[in-house]
Amino acid sequence: MRYRAAIVGTGAIAAAHASALRKHASRVDLVAVADLVPERAAAFAETWGPLATYRDLSELLRVPLDLVHLCTPPATHATLIAECLRAGVGVLVEKPPVLSLQEIDAISDRSGRVGTIFQHRFGTGAARLRELIKRGDLGRPLLATCHTLWYRDDEYYEVPWRGRWATEGGGPTMGHGIHQFDLLLSVLGPWQRISAVAARRSRPIETEDVSMALVEFADGTIASVVNSVVSPRQTSTLRFDFEHATVELEHLYGYSDLDWKITPAPGYGDLTGLFPGTGTEKSSHADQLAAVLDALDAGEPLPVTLPETRLTMEFIAALYASAATGKPVGRGEIGPDHPFAARMNGTGFAWQNYASTTPSNGR
Repeated sequence: MRYRAAIVGTGAIAAAHASALRKHASRVDLVAVADLVPERAAAFAETWGPLATYRDLSELLRVPLDLVHLCTPPATHATLIAECLRAGVGVLVEKPPVLSLQEIDAISDRSGRVGTIFQHRFGTGAARLRELIKRGDLGRPLLATCHTLWYRDDEYYEVPWRGRWATEGGGPTMGHGIHQFDLLLSVLGPWQRISAVAARRSRPIETEDVSMALVEFADGTIASVVNSVVSPRQTSTLRFDFEHATVELEHLYGYSDLDWKITPAPGYGDLTGLFPGTGTEKSSHADQLAAVLDALDAGEPLPVTLPETRLTMEFIAALYASAATGKPVGRGEIGPDHPFAARMNGTGFAWQNYASTTPSNGR
């Protein structure tokens, strides 16, 4: 079956969605784009079209669609997701999918028609690692590190919705490191407790520009998570120390099989070939879109579902709550009436002194 898709919001990330759709052109057609600025919609349609152009989602939903890709600023996501669901249209939403646990809990999606873009889950290396863990080849996980060390200058934050609690929901914890530690969580499973710090060291923003956390997992595994936008040598790294081997990944915005490395423990040299490092294809939105199209074919929920997404969002809320209070926060501790359920800055941070702004359209 062929599907009809549209993109809402024509900022930089929209190109990644359009490229993914083009890669799967035998299964899905990109037929339309919407943006509050007509000139931007027209320019996008000229690049990726021919496409019908619309001013907003309401106009767009008047045409037959199977899937909407939401590429608008984070503060708009919850409202737009709800509008798509009322129209009976599936949604792929960019990260962060919403601004708070309350927002994600308010979305009624019993049929699994909402999927969050966490594309690194779907790369071949990550799939191979999860399978090896399932088979027991690597032994028990013992220790992990997850570091997203990126650089975003002051000019980057001149976009009005960036770096504001009310419009982006958080700093690098919410908007940058989320991809790496979501991959970490997809590999190691349920987390139990977080002890964290967050700081604004350099950027002229409301939110943090760096955070660090120590994480305890349900099986006893311990991990460190670092999120930064002040690091000139940019890198995204994950390291998993198992009983029988260390598995490492270093990349920046997308990994290939070449970026994975395995170091067997003494006596386990036969594990060397488990990551052959032969594929050069980067993990991308196209990987997840393939899984989305498969789910549509099978009538199954879209990956990654809102309940799955909530586990990652709760991780973020707990990290911020721990950083603000100076106390460890356990999974399940942030209930519906908790201040960090309503907003990621909860009770506030000492450095918060910038006025919030209204988000622009686009990403």
